[in-house]
Amino acid sequence: MFVCLCNGVTSQVVTDAVEAGAHTTKQVAKVCGAGAECGRCRRTVRAIIEAAGVAEPKRHKGFLHKR
Repeated sequence: MFVCLCNGVTSQVVTDAVEAGAHTTKQVAKVCGAGAECGRCRRTVRAIIEAAGVAEPKRHKGFLHKR
């Protein structure tokens, strides 16, 4: 199944990238290109990462820690 239509990347290519050590969407994009263009596939890439048990850290939007 194609995950990234912009770059023609399949779910198997993303899975291979994750198994090779890409554990964030940015790392996957760097390795195989999925998520590097328009970004519509990043949610699917993230789901593949999570299914592999190596979920990327959650980001907190708009929340700043002040000391």
